[in-house]
Amino acid sequence: MKKIQSSLILIIALGLSSFTLFNSIEWSISENYSIKFTSDNPSGVFKSFKGKILFDPNNLSQSEFNLTVDVNSINTGNGMKNKHALSDEWCDAKQFPEITFKSNDFKKNESGYSVRGVMTIHGISKEMIIPFNFVNNTFISSFKIKRTDFNVGSTEGMSAKASTELTIDVNVPVTKK
Repeated sequence: MKKIQSSLILIIALGLSSFTLFNSIEWSISENYSIKFTSDNPSGVFKSFKGKILFDPNNLSQSEFNLTVDVNSINTGNGMKNKHALSDEWCDAKQFPEITFKSNDFKKNESGYSVRGVMTIHGISKEMIIPFNFVNNTFISSFKIKRTDFNVGSTEGMSAKASTELTIDVNVPVTKK
């Protein structure tokens, strides 16, 4: 009877430990994050960001990013530029109030990690591969997008002076939930 009981306890313990091996770590986004976009013209930051982050460097198959940026939180440092950026000529924040990124899979590489997923800006969804590092409970990334790929702004008139390529710099400190 003791052998059966010991075997049963061992099986349950192994089952529970394997269950925890397949779960990824859930993270809360800290308030001192930054999402910056830079180019020759325009440049600025987004002040409102939320999402679900599941990430475990030892269990990438169970990791997940489901992130949302509030377009209305844009800050270029100039009130007139902010208003113009939110207008239907550019971001059209009334119709497209969010930028989203939903991950599909993660890979470890020699310089850190990459995440393949779908970025949706201005109602247009594109698959992207975004490089990132995870250091001291902080996600750090820098990548480029073309605003014209998402129909943001135009390439004519005054908009033609604006850079089509933007560098996105992300620094997101997190804490374990």
